[in-house]
Amino acid sequence: QVQLKDSGGGLVQTGGSLRLSCVTPGYPFKTYGMGWFRQAPGREREFVASFTWNPDMTYYADSVKGRFIISKDNAKNTVYLQMNSLKPEDTAVYFCAAGTGSAHPGGYDYWGQGTQVTVSS
Repeated sequence: QVQLKDSGGGLVQTGGSLRLSCVTPGYPFKTYGMGWFRQAPGREREFVASFTWNPDMTYYADSVKGRFIISKDNAKNTVYLQMNSLKPEDTAVYFCAAGTGSAHPGGYDYWGQGTQVTVSS
């Protein structure tokens, strides 16, 4: 059973930054593509960013392109989501996931518990 532990959320003002982390202990890190998704109250879970190992590519939702960066630390089995220039519409619970690295939630088998990000105006 793959367990993902995401963290790093919090309350930040518009224009601020946060860095989310997702630790993936206990399994070969390069087995899965990794993604970040978010879900706001009353809305469906939506894709934010992901990467695949082969090919070595990163992908972003249009709404976060140029502001968010997904990265990984192989030695620490950790995936990061650096979020800059945050906007109130970025407010949501953010989830990391392990799977294909696609933009679709159905492409992921394992999910973190979620971390709340709140951006005040």
